[in-house]
Amino acid sequence: MEAALHAPVLLAESISALAIRQDGLYVDATFGRGGHARELLAALGPDGRLVMLDRDPAAVKVAMREFAGDARVQVIHGAFGDLTRLVGEVVDGASVDGILFDLGVSSPQLDEAERGFSFLRDGPLDMRMDPSHGESAAQWLARVAESELVRVLADFGEERFARRVARAIVAARAVAPLLTTSALAAVVSGAVPTREPGKHPATRTFQAVRMAVNGELQQLEQGLEQALGLLAIDGRLAVISFHSLEDRAVKQFMRRHAEEDPVWRGLPVVPEHAQPLLALVGRAIRPQAAEVASNVRSRSATLRVARKVRASPPGRRWRGAA
Repeated sequence: MEAALHAPVLLAESISALAIRQDGLYVDATFGRGGHARELLAALGPDGRLVMLDRDPAAVKVAMREFAGDARVQVIHGAFGDLTRLVGEVVDGASVDGILFDLGVSSPQLDEAERGFSFLRDGPLDMRMDPSHGESAAQWLARVAESELVRVLADFGEERFARRVARAIVAARAVAPLLTTSALAAVVSGAVPTREPGKHPATRTFQAVRMAVNGELQQLEQGLEQALGLLAIDGRLAVISFHSLEDRAVKQFMRRHAEEDPVWRGLPVVPEHAQPLLALVGRAIRPQAAEVASNVRSRSATLRVARKVRASPPGRRWRGAA
């Protein structure tokens, strides 16, 4: 079964972090292959509700097939950068008791050569979370300026040799289009002079290109802001990230909203509109050794959790909202 191919990361920890009420309303903003969603549903009673969201049509198809008969479930095809509109359309204005984000790429996406996410399997250079929208990685690489490519590789891939790699890609595409994962991996391998232990030389480039093609950091920023607007007081926000850029964005977002407005900080009376919206719940959680041993893709995962402590300011427009 397709669902069995993807092992959910930090499963027990993320479900515990949501402090699930049996009659609550929850959002799984990144359904993937449903590992977290199944556990979340098992904790809900007959009056609970779960909205499942994913931008990947293949994931939505799995969700529709498996949960079509469950009256507690609503499945939506869309990106979490549009969370306010997509979720708002199906919850009738109700506030949400918990929202889970499981970021990054799912195992089926990595394992299916035709999706083009991995250099380990030769396939078309696509990398889109939703293959029905936007530019493929091949199309993006064919037209991106060298200076922009350097920036993307350095910022999103933290690639030390960003200039070398960008120069090599631009030179290669002048000879022939880069259309396959193996073609891009070969170009990058030839441009990177030293290998990181245990890492393929193309790892950072593939990550950076994928993030650029899918607008992942922009989606994350929008999704987090909109989640804050949707949450009820005492609602939980749980986010699992898989690399430092994502985790940094999540950490900064939660910390920013867990502090008083710096304009008012230190004053004897802080007005309500300047008080924190979130309270941090515990420290960052990482997988136990047993989970890493059984699922190597969990090794870089980090779970951060926050609780909403007061109503959102009236009239505030959440970034990315429709």
